Amino acid sequence: MSVVTSPLSDADRAVVGKALQGALVDLVDLSLIAKQVHWNVVGPRFRSVHLQLDEVVASARLHADEVAERASAVGVPPDGRAATVARTTGIAEIADGWIKVEDGVTALVTALGVVIGRMRERIDATGTPDPVTQDLLIGLTADLEKHHWMFQAEAH
Repeated sequence: MSVVTSPLSDADRAVVGKALQGALVDLVDLSLIAKQVHWNVVGPRFRSVHLQLDEVVASARLHADEVAERASAVGVPPDGRAATVARTTGIAEIADGWIKVEDGVTALVTALGVVIGRMRERIDATGTPDPVTQDLLIGLTADLEKHHWMFQAEAH
């Protein structure tokens, strides 16, 4: 049952829905991973990394909401439940316990790199069926790439 009618064909909606759902999962998981590192990071440069992690969390949460609302707008119910995120994320799990600054920065560089790669695949997939969704994905990927650059610079 579709409560919201879509301007997209069924085939295009399926492609766009898959891209948006994947993006939602990656963004929710990215926000959780960044927050986990934020809570547990220790060592030199603690404060700057701690604050930088909150910027990633805020960005990921903002974009997750935009992606979920876009999915709803095209007639695809978004699913950000914990079980769905855990089952379908593309981001590797991080260690528990205290996290040295260097390890936290490396974890974020890796997680952001994975998410950016998957977002770029979604950008390619949505270009023809829905340029509006593609534009949304392009904008949020640019933001993630900025965070990726900053964490890479932090690592060196």
